[in-house]
Amino acid sequence: MLILVATLRWLGKRARELLIMSKYADIATLAVELVQFRKVRSPVEAWQESAFKFYPNSESARNKGCPISAFLGLCEEGKVKGIAAGSYTNSKDNKKYALEALELIKANPQLSETELWKSISSKAYNQQMHVVLALYKKGWLNF
Repeated sequence: MLILVATLRWLGKRARELLIMSKYADIATLAVELVQFRKVRSPVEAWQESAFKFYPNSESARNKGCPISAFLGLCEEGKVKGIAAGSYTNSKDNKKYALEALELIKANPQLSETELWKSISSKAYNQQMHVVLALYKKGWLNF
């Protein structure tokens, strides 16, 4: 652990951001697996359980609204394979961003998180596209 901390300090802020950002992709994929394998009943419960595994000591990281809302927005619209459409989030913006990203990926699957986000919004980025791309790369999105 000490080596990891020293390495992250050496690599700098951007490397730490990338490491953190990829956790939300991992949370989303684990959440889908939990629902698909019937370990939990809803994507809301699945996200909570998955987030706790990746952030056991950070409630704020577990409850980060933007990636949660992007994930739940896709689920709500029936865009995630194995998860029934339903009412899962009150978010309008992050749900819209995730759905717009889905359309952009359909047209150009090679887009990166940064390219997707710049095509969608000029606001600060908060890991929504990592969630969408992780699910796309697993083949779990319904176009």
